[in-house]
Amino acid sequence: MALSSNEISRWAEQPRPSSAEGWIARARDVAGVLAADAVERDRAGAVPTREVQLLKDSGLVTLLGPAEHGGAEQHWTTACRVVREVSAGDGSIGQLLGHHYVWAWAMRLVGTPEQIAEVDELYTSRGHFFGGVVNPRDHDLVVTDEGETLLYRGKKFFSTGSKIADLLVMEGTLESSGNSVFAVVPAQQDGITFGDDWNNLGQRLTVSGSVEITDVRVPWSGAAGYVDKQFRPSAFSTLHVPALHLVFANLYVGIAQAALRAGVTYTRGHTRAWPYGGEGKNSGTEEFYVLEGYGDLQSKLWAAETLTDAAGANLAQLLHADRESVTREQRGRAAVLVSAAKQRAIDVGLEIANRVFELTGARATANSVGMDLYWRNLRTHSLHDPVAYKRIEVGRYTLRGDLPIPSPYS
Repeated sequence: MALSSNEISRWAEQPRPSSAEGWIARARDVAGVLAADAVERDRAGAVPTREVQLLKDSGLVTLLGPAEHGGAEQHWTTACRVVREVSAGDGSIGQLLGHHYVWAWAMRLVGTPEQIAEVDELYTSRGHFFGGVVNPRDHDLVVTDEGETLLYRGKKFFSTGSKIADLLVMEGTLESSGNSVFAVVPAQQDGITFGDDWNNLGQRLTVSGSVEITDVRVPWSGAAGYVDKQFRPSAFSTLHVPALHLVFANLYVGIAQAALRAGVTYTRGHTRAWPYGGEGKNSGTEEFYVLEGYGDLQSKLWAAETLTDAAGANLAQLLHADRESVTREQRGRAAVLVSAAKQRAIDVGLEIANRVFELTGARATANSVGMDLYWRNLRTHSLHDPVAYKRIEVGRYTLRGDLPIPSPYS
């Protein structure tokens, strides 16, 4: 089932929200549209072109964009809540939106003032959507210095959202130095071919398949953060990694909220009390183990939400800070808190998505109910990187005071 034109364009004539609360409410409305047929769209596995158009028309795509170019110029704390709300409607679309926010912000972290101004105006004024050709475990995208230009060629095996993006953050390794260099390029151009090979257990609508880059050229002026072919690293320039993992934590919390909500709705309408338990119970809402189960899961989810909010508020302060003011220590502590939030969100989310079947009953396993969607989405994405290493980061900080060394995953 596809989203209707009326559902996509319903916000076209409405004024944009003027507050964080208004944007979160709008995200909740968008999630409601997505949730209505999330199971059917997941089963179909079509390219989410209309879903991304929904994000554009609702204004969520330019949430972080400068007001002078038509953006909402909201805070990262709002962006995190928006990702969570949309993820509760459809985990795949929440992931796409979260990635978009990180890649749209990436130039602000590493770019020169001129590069930041150019990209901010470009994507905000046109409502462009970002994808990323950045998977750090693929080292097959090679960048050749041709003098005035950089030549990108090679392959990335994962590229979330790229097929339906307007702009791509494209990262490769300079042959001459081995250093990483990324640039923002148009997604639809000769030399960029999408593999159409994303066929995974969950997050089916993220079009996270491979991409082949053949002779894509970028002027050296577009190499993010490079001046005279030299890059000046800073603690601020490494914030994109904890920002991405913070988006993941909110993705997981949103999916967990949806799973618990779906279980509660089903139990209220369909779950029967066990007839041999005594006490004369008339429905599942009176069954002791069901009440205990929902109480346990809701308490754990509230705790995960609170920790994720705390990690988000802490990191958001750095994301909006002056780049010269952010210290290695501030960056490290923020990354540790994000790691703590991410591991809790994964553990609680998977527990909810699994145990909800125990609380709804055997009939809830029918494919028509679609309760499997939440576990499949969470299980798939939570394997992005080993959660054990997030626990280790927190353990090292707790026992030895060690801060995470910035890397593509920490």
